[in-house]
Amino acid sequence: MVTLRPARPTDAGTTGQILHQFSQDNDWMPDLHSLAETISFCGTMIDRGWVTVAEVDGQVEGFMARDGEEICSLYMSRRGRRRGIGPQLLATAKSVCDRLELKTFEANRGAQRFYRREGFVETARSDGSDNDENLPDVTYLWTKADKKEPSV
Repeated sequence: MVTLRPARPTDAGTTGQILHQFSQDNDWMPDLHSLAETISFCGTMIDRGWVTVAEVDGQVEGFMARDGEEICSLYMSRRGRRRGIGPQLLATAKSVCDRLELKTFEANRGAQRFYRREGFVETARSDGSDNDENLPDVTYLWTKADKKEPSV
């Protein structure tokens, strides 16, 4: 069973490890930050109140960082992947926002498939000159479907 909750400062280490592991697992991802720097970055997002963690059996297996309508991060541990945690985290954001926007790297084909499955549509592409990694990225947008009044 997955439990979602707001992240606590003590979750910075685990969320940082999950994020750092992602960069280690993908050859196309440049190695720009140490584990300590990544943990610090996650701690900053947690301090800002952006992070929701997903726990399975008391262990953090994934997290999402959201600043208003922007999904800043959505990552799973190796164990947490393909267990339905990502859709659950997105559902929490969709329940409080009428619109969500995010960027993913062009090289991250799995993320692109995931977001399209979750109802996001591509709105833009960039050459990567605006991100730290200098990797081409894709912008996705989700909007809550308008509810039509029933015909009488």
